[in-house]
Amino acid sequence: MKYILMLAALLILSSPGCRAQSCGDDDLMKAREGKSSTLKHRQKGELTMLPIQKSDADWKKELSAEEYRVLREKGTEIAFTGKYYKHDADGVYRCAGCGAELFTSHEKYHSGSGWPSFYAPRDSKSIIIREDRSHGMVREEVLCAACGGHLGHVFDDGPQPTGLRYCINSVSLDFESKDNNKE
Repeated sequence: MKYILMLAALLILSSPGCRAQSCGDDDLMKAREGKSSTLKHRQKGELTMLPIQKSDADWKKELSAEEYRVLREKGTEIAFTGKYYKHDADGVYRCAGCGAELFTSHEKYHSGSGWPSFYAPRDSKSIIIREDRSHGMVREEVLCAACGGHLGHVFDDGPQPTGLRYCINSVSLDFESKDNNKE
């Protein structure tokens, strides 16, 4: 748990800005120093705790090795290989880590990028957008607002009405069809 908090705090503290929400630096600094048992973030100016908090060991028990690598270690699946890349069923895409509703099939489109793409989240409160300066690039990382899991990145080259492309790893998602069947 301490490792997750330290890693999350370092990653968030190393990025100065968030788009939709801003990060609570004081709380993250406490988490990094091991003085706080909770990772916190700010949504619309109010400091709130992530609703789902688990130890590193618990995440490892509950997630597959690939889900853990992407969701908790901020990995990326290989382009054009994810199960939802060319997926067209009608329903809701949920966080594979915690089950939170993230995107719907109505906002999904084929970007040709190699990953499932959406022009908007189901609800802006279901995700956190944070600057990511890893790998010598400046990007905007998309995180699950419920568990802090890494989902992918968002870019400003998407279709209207938003002009955004949420480029999301299939492994970070579960799909529930319109008739409540999980895939």
